[in-house]
Amino acid sequence: MAGLSAPLRPSPPSSSHTFTSRLLLLLTVLPLTLAVFAFILQWRGGLDDPTSRWPGDNAQKFPGMDNASPSLSTHVHSSSSSDCVELLGHGSSPSFPYYRGWKFDIESDLRPKISITTSTSAGLEQILPWLFYHKVLGVGTFFLFVEGKAASSNVSAVLESIPGVKVIYRTRELEEKQAKSRIWNETWLSSFFYKPCNYELFVKQSLNMEMAIIMARDAGMDWIIHLDTDELIHPAGAREYSLRQLLLDVPSNVDLVIFPNYESSIERDDIKEPFSEVSMFKKNYDHLPKETYFSLYKEATRGNPNYFLTYGNGKSAARIQDHLRPNGAHRWHNYMKTPNEIKLEEAAVLHYTYTKFSDLTSRRDRCGCKPTKEDVKRCFMLEFDRSAFIIASTATEEEMMRWYREHIVWADKALNTKLLRKGILTRIYAPMAIVQGLRESGVFSSAILSAKTQLSKEKFLSSVEQNPRRSNSSVILNARANGSQSHPSKTPKKNSISGSQSALRKMLQIADAAVPPLSPPGLDVLHMGT
Repeated sequence: MAGLSAPLRPSPPSSSHTFTSRLLLLLTVLPLTLAVFAFILQWRGGLDDPTSRWPGDNAQKFPGMDNASPSLSTHVHSSSSSDCVELLGHGSSPSFPYYRGWKFDIESDLRPKISITTSTSAGLEQILPWLFYHKVLGVGTFFLFVEGKAASSNVSAVLESIPGVKVIYRTRELEEKQAKSRIWNETWLSSFFYKPCNYELFVKQSLNMEMAIIMARDAGMDWIIHLDTDELIHPAGAREYSLRQLLLDVPSNVDLVIFPNYESSIERDDIKEPFSEVSMFKKNYDHLPKETYFSLYKEATRGNPNYFLTYGNGKSAARIQDHLRPNGAHRWHNYMKTPNEIKLEEAAVLHYTYTKFSDLTSRRDRCGCKPTKEDVKRCFMLEFDRSAFIIASTATEEEMMRWYREHIVWADKALNTKLLRKGILTRIYAPMAIVQGLRESGVFSSAILSAKTQLSKEKFLSSVEQNPRRSNSSVILNARANGSQSHPSKTPKKNSISGSQSALRKMLQIADAAVPPLSPPGLDVLHMGT
């Protein structure tokens, strides 16, 4: 009973309990102390984290990234441009993480300085992802020869507002100037004259490339590349994912760098944004073991005329130097020497061809040939283009879709897996990630909104009024139905260069004709080699 009436006294704490309490106190105080210390350092300027801040007022910004983001309701806009904003990005607020290499600083002194030239009639939904992707890779200057949709007021106003972009319209004045150009009056391109569709485009591209060389030299460029807006450079093999780094590593005695092309291999028939949705590509012959290429040729071709749907001879970059000239849309040459060229072993041009079902009808709508096997040869150089044109011109919508799925869509997962394992097919995700990141950041929509803020209502309307003067008709190049030539001269003039230069070219055995788009090697090459 005495024990029950004694006062209750707390037992002394155990050593383990004391240790636990102290540990919890330490774990609580230590993070708080470190957080306060870091705050003091950053507040005093002792900690500079470029990934946690946006550039200041003097730094190079993405288009449209002003301090005060204008609201959509304050701009003069049309339904077509609004559709572009909606398609190319959701919202205009910048969310793209700041990174030193992605500032699109065209005034930078970084070398080499790279320019891209293209001839396009595409819309903003294709041009903007293509353009900003190559800005990320280090391209600072773009020479865009535009017609069709690309030359419309809404599209051209946006393109002209982007730093480093020079827009050249296909006017009558331009065509008259090109009619007096050097390559028009030579013979190496003459076999492509006065033919419609792809032949006409090939000549336009060559004439535009000739002008772009002069503009690139005047702009102080080191390299020039001709690229279509359905093609992306893939600078694999460089120390970083950078075209600038890739070309920086090229020896100084190299004049021409050849990028073998990979061809898109779509896995669905409902692709809307190829650059963001396509990751599977078919490798070029130049990047495959010969035995692998020929042993799997038939499986990789899938009943189509050739290993690739379209061309297989790649694209090239040329060092800006005296006497440089185009040699068709795929190569460059030099009037005074045979260029020293190298072919890259890892880097490639990714060609997104026939990635959308609408590509079938778009080719049909821009070419006036009859859908017969003989007449399509006047329009198209490659066999698959000819077959696609005939199908698009003669089949019903349902039949076209069936043909598209059979010849273009890679729906056989077992075959895809086999060719991926063998190396015929490959997965490339970097362009997809970059373009998707740019889109989600609002860079594309910001470019569109920025162009609108730079144009007053009067200036915008003025640009619309001036648009009819931008002639999209090809005065020089179109082939007329009656066979007449639109150029004043009935036949291309003979080579006008001096006799000494002609003799030198003959000694160097420079090619007589431009390099056209060529299909990859077929099985007949294997048979010829045996």
